[in-house]
Amino acid sequence: MSLPDLFADPIVIILIGVCIVVGGIIGLKLHPFLALLLGAFVVAIITPASAIEKFALAKGASAAAALEMSNRHIGERIALSFGETCGKLGILIAMASIIGKSLLESGGAERIVRSLLKLTGMKKAPVAFLASSFFIGIPVFFDAVIFLMMPLAKALSIRINKNYLLFVLVILAGAVMANSLVPPAPGPLFLAGAMHIPIGLMIVAGAILGIITVTAGYIYALWANRKWTVPVRDSLDARLEDIKINSEKQDSQLPSIWFSLLPILIPLLFICANTFLTSSQTPAEATTHSYFMNMVLQLVRFFGDKNVALVSGGVAALFLLASQKHESRAGMTSFIHAALLSGGVIILIIGAGGAFGSMLQQTGISSRITELTKGYQMALIPLAFIIAAIIRTAQGSATVALITASGILSGMIGTEHLQFHQLYLGLAIGCGSKIMPWMNDSGFWVVCKMSNLTEKEVLKTFTPMSIIMGVTGLIFILISAKVFPLTGV
Repeated sequence: MSLPDLFADPIVIILIGVCIVVGGIIGLKLHPFLALLLGAFVVAIITPASAIEKFALAKGASAAAALEMSNRHIGERIALSFGETCGKLGILIAMASIIGKSLLESGGAERIVRSLLKLTGMKKAPVAFLASSFFIGIPVFFDAVIFLMMPLAKALSIRINKNYLLFVLVILAGAVMANSLVPPAPGPLFLAGAMHIPIGLMIVAGAILGIITVTAGYIYALWANRKWTVPVRDSLDARLEDIKINSEKQDSQLPSIWFSLLPILIPLLFICANTFLTSSQTPAEATTHSYFMNMVLQLVRFFGDKNVALVSGGVAALFLLASQKHESRAGMTSFIHAALLSGGVIILIIGAGGAFGSMLQQTGISSRITELTKGYQMALIPLAFIIAAIIRTAQGSATVALITASGILSGMIGTEHLQFHQLYLGLAIGCGSKIMPWMNDSGFWVVCKMSNLTEKEVLKTFTPMSIIMGVTGLIFILISAKVFPLTGV
């Protein structure tokens, strides 16, 4: 094979793109937004026009439209892909940021944790922490869950004088899996859009898989807690004295449990209800109901739109925050501004990731992967898992791993007939992005700082647990795809 032919190979082009992104983040210390954008430009430059034209034709474009796309300027192609991704996810991520910030600032998240502790009792406190971190980790970013719940783990461990490592690990187990499997967390939202998975289906399936994987994590955490004893340590930024004071806050200072749950339940319930209606009814069936029932169905469909549902949840979250903080308009604006700043960075990264993924698809990688796995399509699921795992291990960001892996594989959707629903590919990517957290991961250092565990302690406890949960998820996905392919969904 000549050198020009070698560089025209989609696999070679993708390896170059991935090396630029990973090398940019690790070697040059570039922000993921810049690294992904640079990777998109390089991939777009070296992709032959013939490959772009072939990709467009495979997607159903006319010959004239395919030729026009191949002749389009690189900058325009990247900008269009960037804008398309932001258009799909921008509102959702912004609203998720507002919901998360409001839950933290209002005390709503702490109320959820305390209510679960009351429900389970002190003996089952680890289960309460696991359920709380998973539930709160759906709308709240991973770092924020750790900042919220680690002081509670310290306070409870001081009170009962044991099980600190167990509390830390179950909190981490719930937060990391919710953040990679269940929308409206940014990663799963991107996956659902890139892989053309109905968002309600992603929520339900992600929650089921999350329960399976965190159960494996819980079993490991029990074993690790028996094997190693880790004390609660004092630190300048998280003094034990301050933790004790915060843990003595009265319940009367917190919002009610139903009000605290409202910002999360409103979008989840409406999206799931709309997904159920869409999958179980035909348009003809919808008109056979009574006037009242038709009105109810129309309302569910309106509020079940993912953008409307998240906006509704955001409004409920702001009411929750206003009722607790009693802030002036200027004060409320500052809270919203802080939430949108954190969400804006995620939107930029995911927008650049969408552009990078789109450029990867235009290389023709989907057809190449189809050729390589022609005899055994089930190999695509572990392939998706391995791609995400390698990228995550190499550069540390689960979000970048999700984006890159979905960019490589999502082009297959709609062009090739899969023997199983693309949901399983998306979930495999989510599980693969959990392998493996170590020193190049910012979340690793957040865990070290907030838990006051040493780097060695985190590497021998949290990292193996994350790997176990990811592999457990892969096994469950493979079995489910074989037994319940969901090809008719």
